[in-house]
Amino acid sequence: MGWMGRERVVAKTPEQIALMRVAGLLVGRTLEMLRGEVREGVTTAQLDALAEQHIRDHGGIPNFQLVPGYSHTLCTSVNEEVVHGIPGERVLVAGDLLSIDCGAQVQGWNGDAAMTVVVGGEEAARPRDLRLSEATRVSMWAGIAALRAGGRISDVGAAVEDSIIASGQEHDHEYGIVLDYVGHGIGEDMHMPPQVPNYRHTGRSPATPVGTTICVEPMVTLGSQDNHVLPDDWTIVTDDGSRAAHWEHSVAITERGLWVLTAIDGGEAELTAAGAPFGPLD
Repeated sequence: MGWMGRERVVAKTPEQIALMRVAGLLVGRTLEMLRGEVREGVTTAQLDALAEQHIRDHGGIPNFQLVPGYSHTLCTSVNEEVVHGIPGERVLVAGDLLSIDCGAQVQGWNGDAAMTVVVGGEEAARPRDLRLSEATRVSMWAGIAALRAGGRISDVGAAVEDSIIASGQEHDHEYGIVLDYVGHGIGEDMHMPPQVPNYRHTGRSPATPVGTTICVEPMVTLGSQDNHVLPDDWTIVTDDGSRAAHWEHSVAITERGLWVLTAIDGGEAELTAAGAPFGPLD
């Protein structure tokens, strides 16, 4: 993995975390806006344009555009596309499983989050797609809730994996946890050490002090987790053509507990339900 024993968390001050909340809240509100715009007949490029306008209108910079070689605001991954799908002229149809990954930078600090939705809503969805997305979302919150001051990054992956296995057992299905793509630290840059895997690892991982800021982002498939990169050098797809889901939040460990920087409510509802301490700075 490379991060084991060689990467560490650089803790943020309360003032820095407060600035990250501004960026994170902009990302969260952009995704909520997009949720209302996803419908049959819309192209992924149109969603991208809406996201860029919203972020810039609210004082942010689309930080995906700061990644060398990438010129879009979103990653839009449809059906068998796991992550890093490039927005374009693809027209969405009812029943498509769409993962939207979005990031913004405000005053030099970054937020990053993702959600998975079904085009046309639950009425148009295949039940197994809804179960996949929900299993992925629940596992993300399990990983977030496992964070604590004095813990380890590996606590996240263990909780995500246990949650995915439990969801699979509930529905008599074995989900695939994507191994090649993981969560990450976030702060002055969108992608920073340490890597945050979505599976259990027995090696020694970085400690998580107060001030830790990371992105928890499980990517889960209906079939095998085996994947490959398309010729566009960005889009990751499953080898077997099975559908995938992707959920992500940026989260901070504060003196009081956990603050989900990209959640509109700061994560209060989900953390409280999980029995984890909700710890906003404000």
